[in-house]
Amino acid sequence: MQDTKVAMSGHARLKPGRTDKGVWKRVAQNWELYIFIAPAFFYFLIFSYGPMYGIQIAFKNFIPTKGITGSPWVGFDHFDRFFHSYYFWDLLWNTLSISLYELAIGFPIPIILALAFNEVRTGFFKKLAQTVTYAPHFISVVVMAGMIITFLSPSTGIVVHIIEGLGFNAPDFLTDPRWFKTMYVFSGVWQSAGWGTIIYLAALSGVDPGLHEAAIIDGASRFQRIRHINIPTLIPTMTILLILNMGSLLGVGFEKLLLLQNPLNMGSSDVISTFVYRSGLVDAQYSFSTAIGLFNSVINAVLLVVVNQIVRRTSENSLW
Repeated sequence: MQDTKVAMSGHARLKPGRTDKGVWKRVAQNWELYIFIAPAFFYFLIFSYGPMYGIQIAFKNFIPTKGITGSPWVGFDHFDRFFHSYYFWDLLWNTLSISLYELAIGFPIPIILALAFNEVRTGFFKKLAQTVTYAPHFISVVVMAGMIITFLSPSTGIVVHIIEGLGFNAPDFLTDPRWFKTMYVFSGVWQSAGWGTIIYLAALSGVDPGLHEAAIIDGASRFQRIRHINIPTLIPTMTILLILNMGSLLGVGFEKLLLLQNPLNMGSSDVISTFVYRSGLVDAQYSFSTAIGLFNSVINAVLLVVVNQIVRRTSENSLW
């Protein structure tokens, strides 16, 4: 019995070594694949995971002359200061309202466009429509902000002149806080909706034509075929993209917001990301801004996990 135990323990000790040798053998056999993936691996390692070392300054009173390790610990003081500040709820509401507004308007439009493009049979018209809707995606954020300011200018804006020419009073899109979110969301939809249809068109390309032929023989109308064949095909893709969008619910990008922001619309345009920019780079409150950014990232990560778990329990289309 003792000899058996010794043999088994010796086999157990040898097993990890054999496993390691097997792993390195597979790496040696497929070295081309590992070289191919190495640039992406090192990119994320250096620029995404490496900077996470600096997250600790969110719990310190960071002093540049003393460095990260020499700065004193203050615990959750910066988080407590942010949570009890008078602007906390305003920033949170602006961030959530813009994100949810953008999700409600911007999420279904690429789906509708993809379904519409898929039904177009005229080659020239289909290519023209796709090109027109895709083109705004390639406009930089700075140029896009300049175009929005030019189009919506109270004195020279073409959109303002069209509204006034129709006999209506044009609102102050750029300065009225009540119109800022609408202007921001719809300009974003105009820029990104056409590009988002590519993913859904790719999913629709996998539909078996025989399903449509059988449905036509059975007397199904075009709307019925869209409802019972095309939309179910898109549901897995829609679910994955919805999970990813929910995972960035508080991650409203600050570039366009910062470019369109002015003292008159700050009540609607000031979100967490723009506040982090001002407090960190403008006011040099490095620890405070890091704490706010960490709070933002943690909430996004929690939302991603929670929504993924909900989808996983209700369907088979979760991320993991």
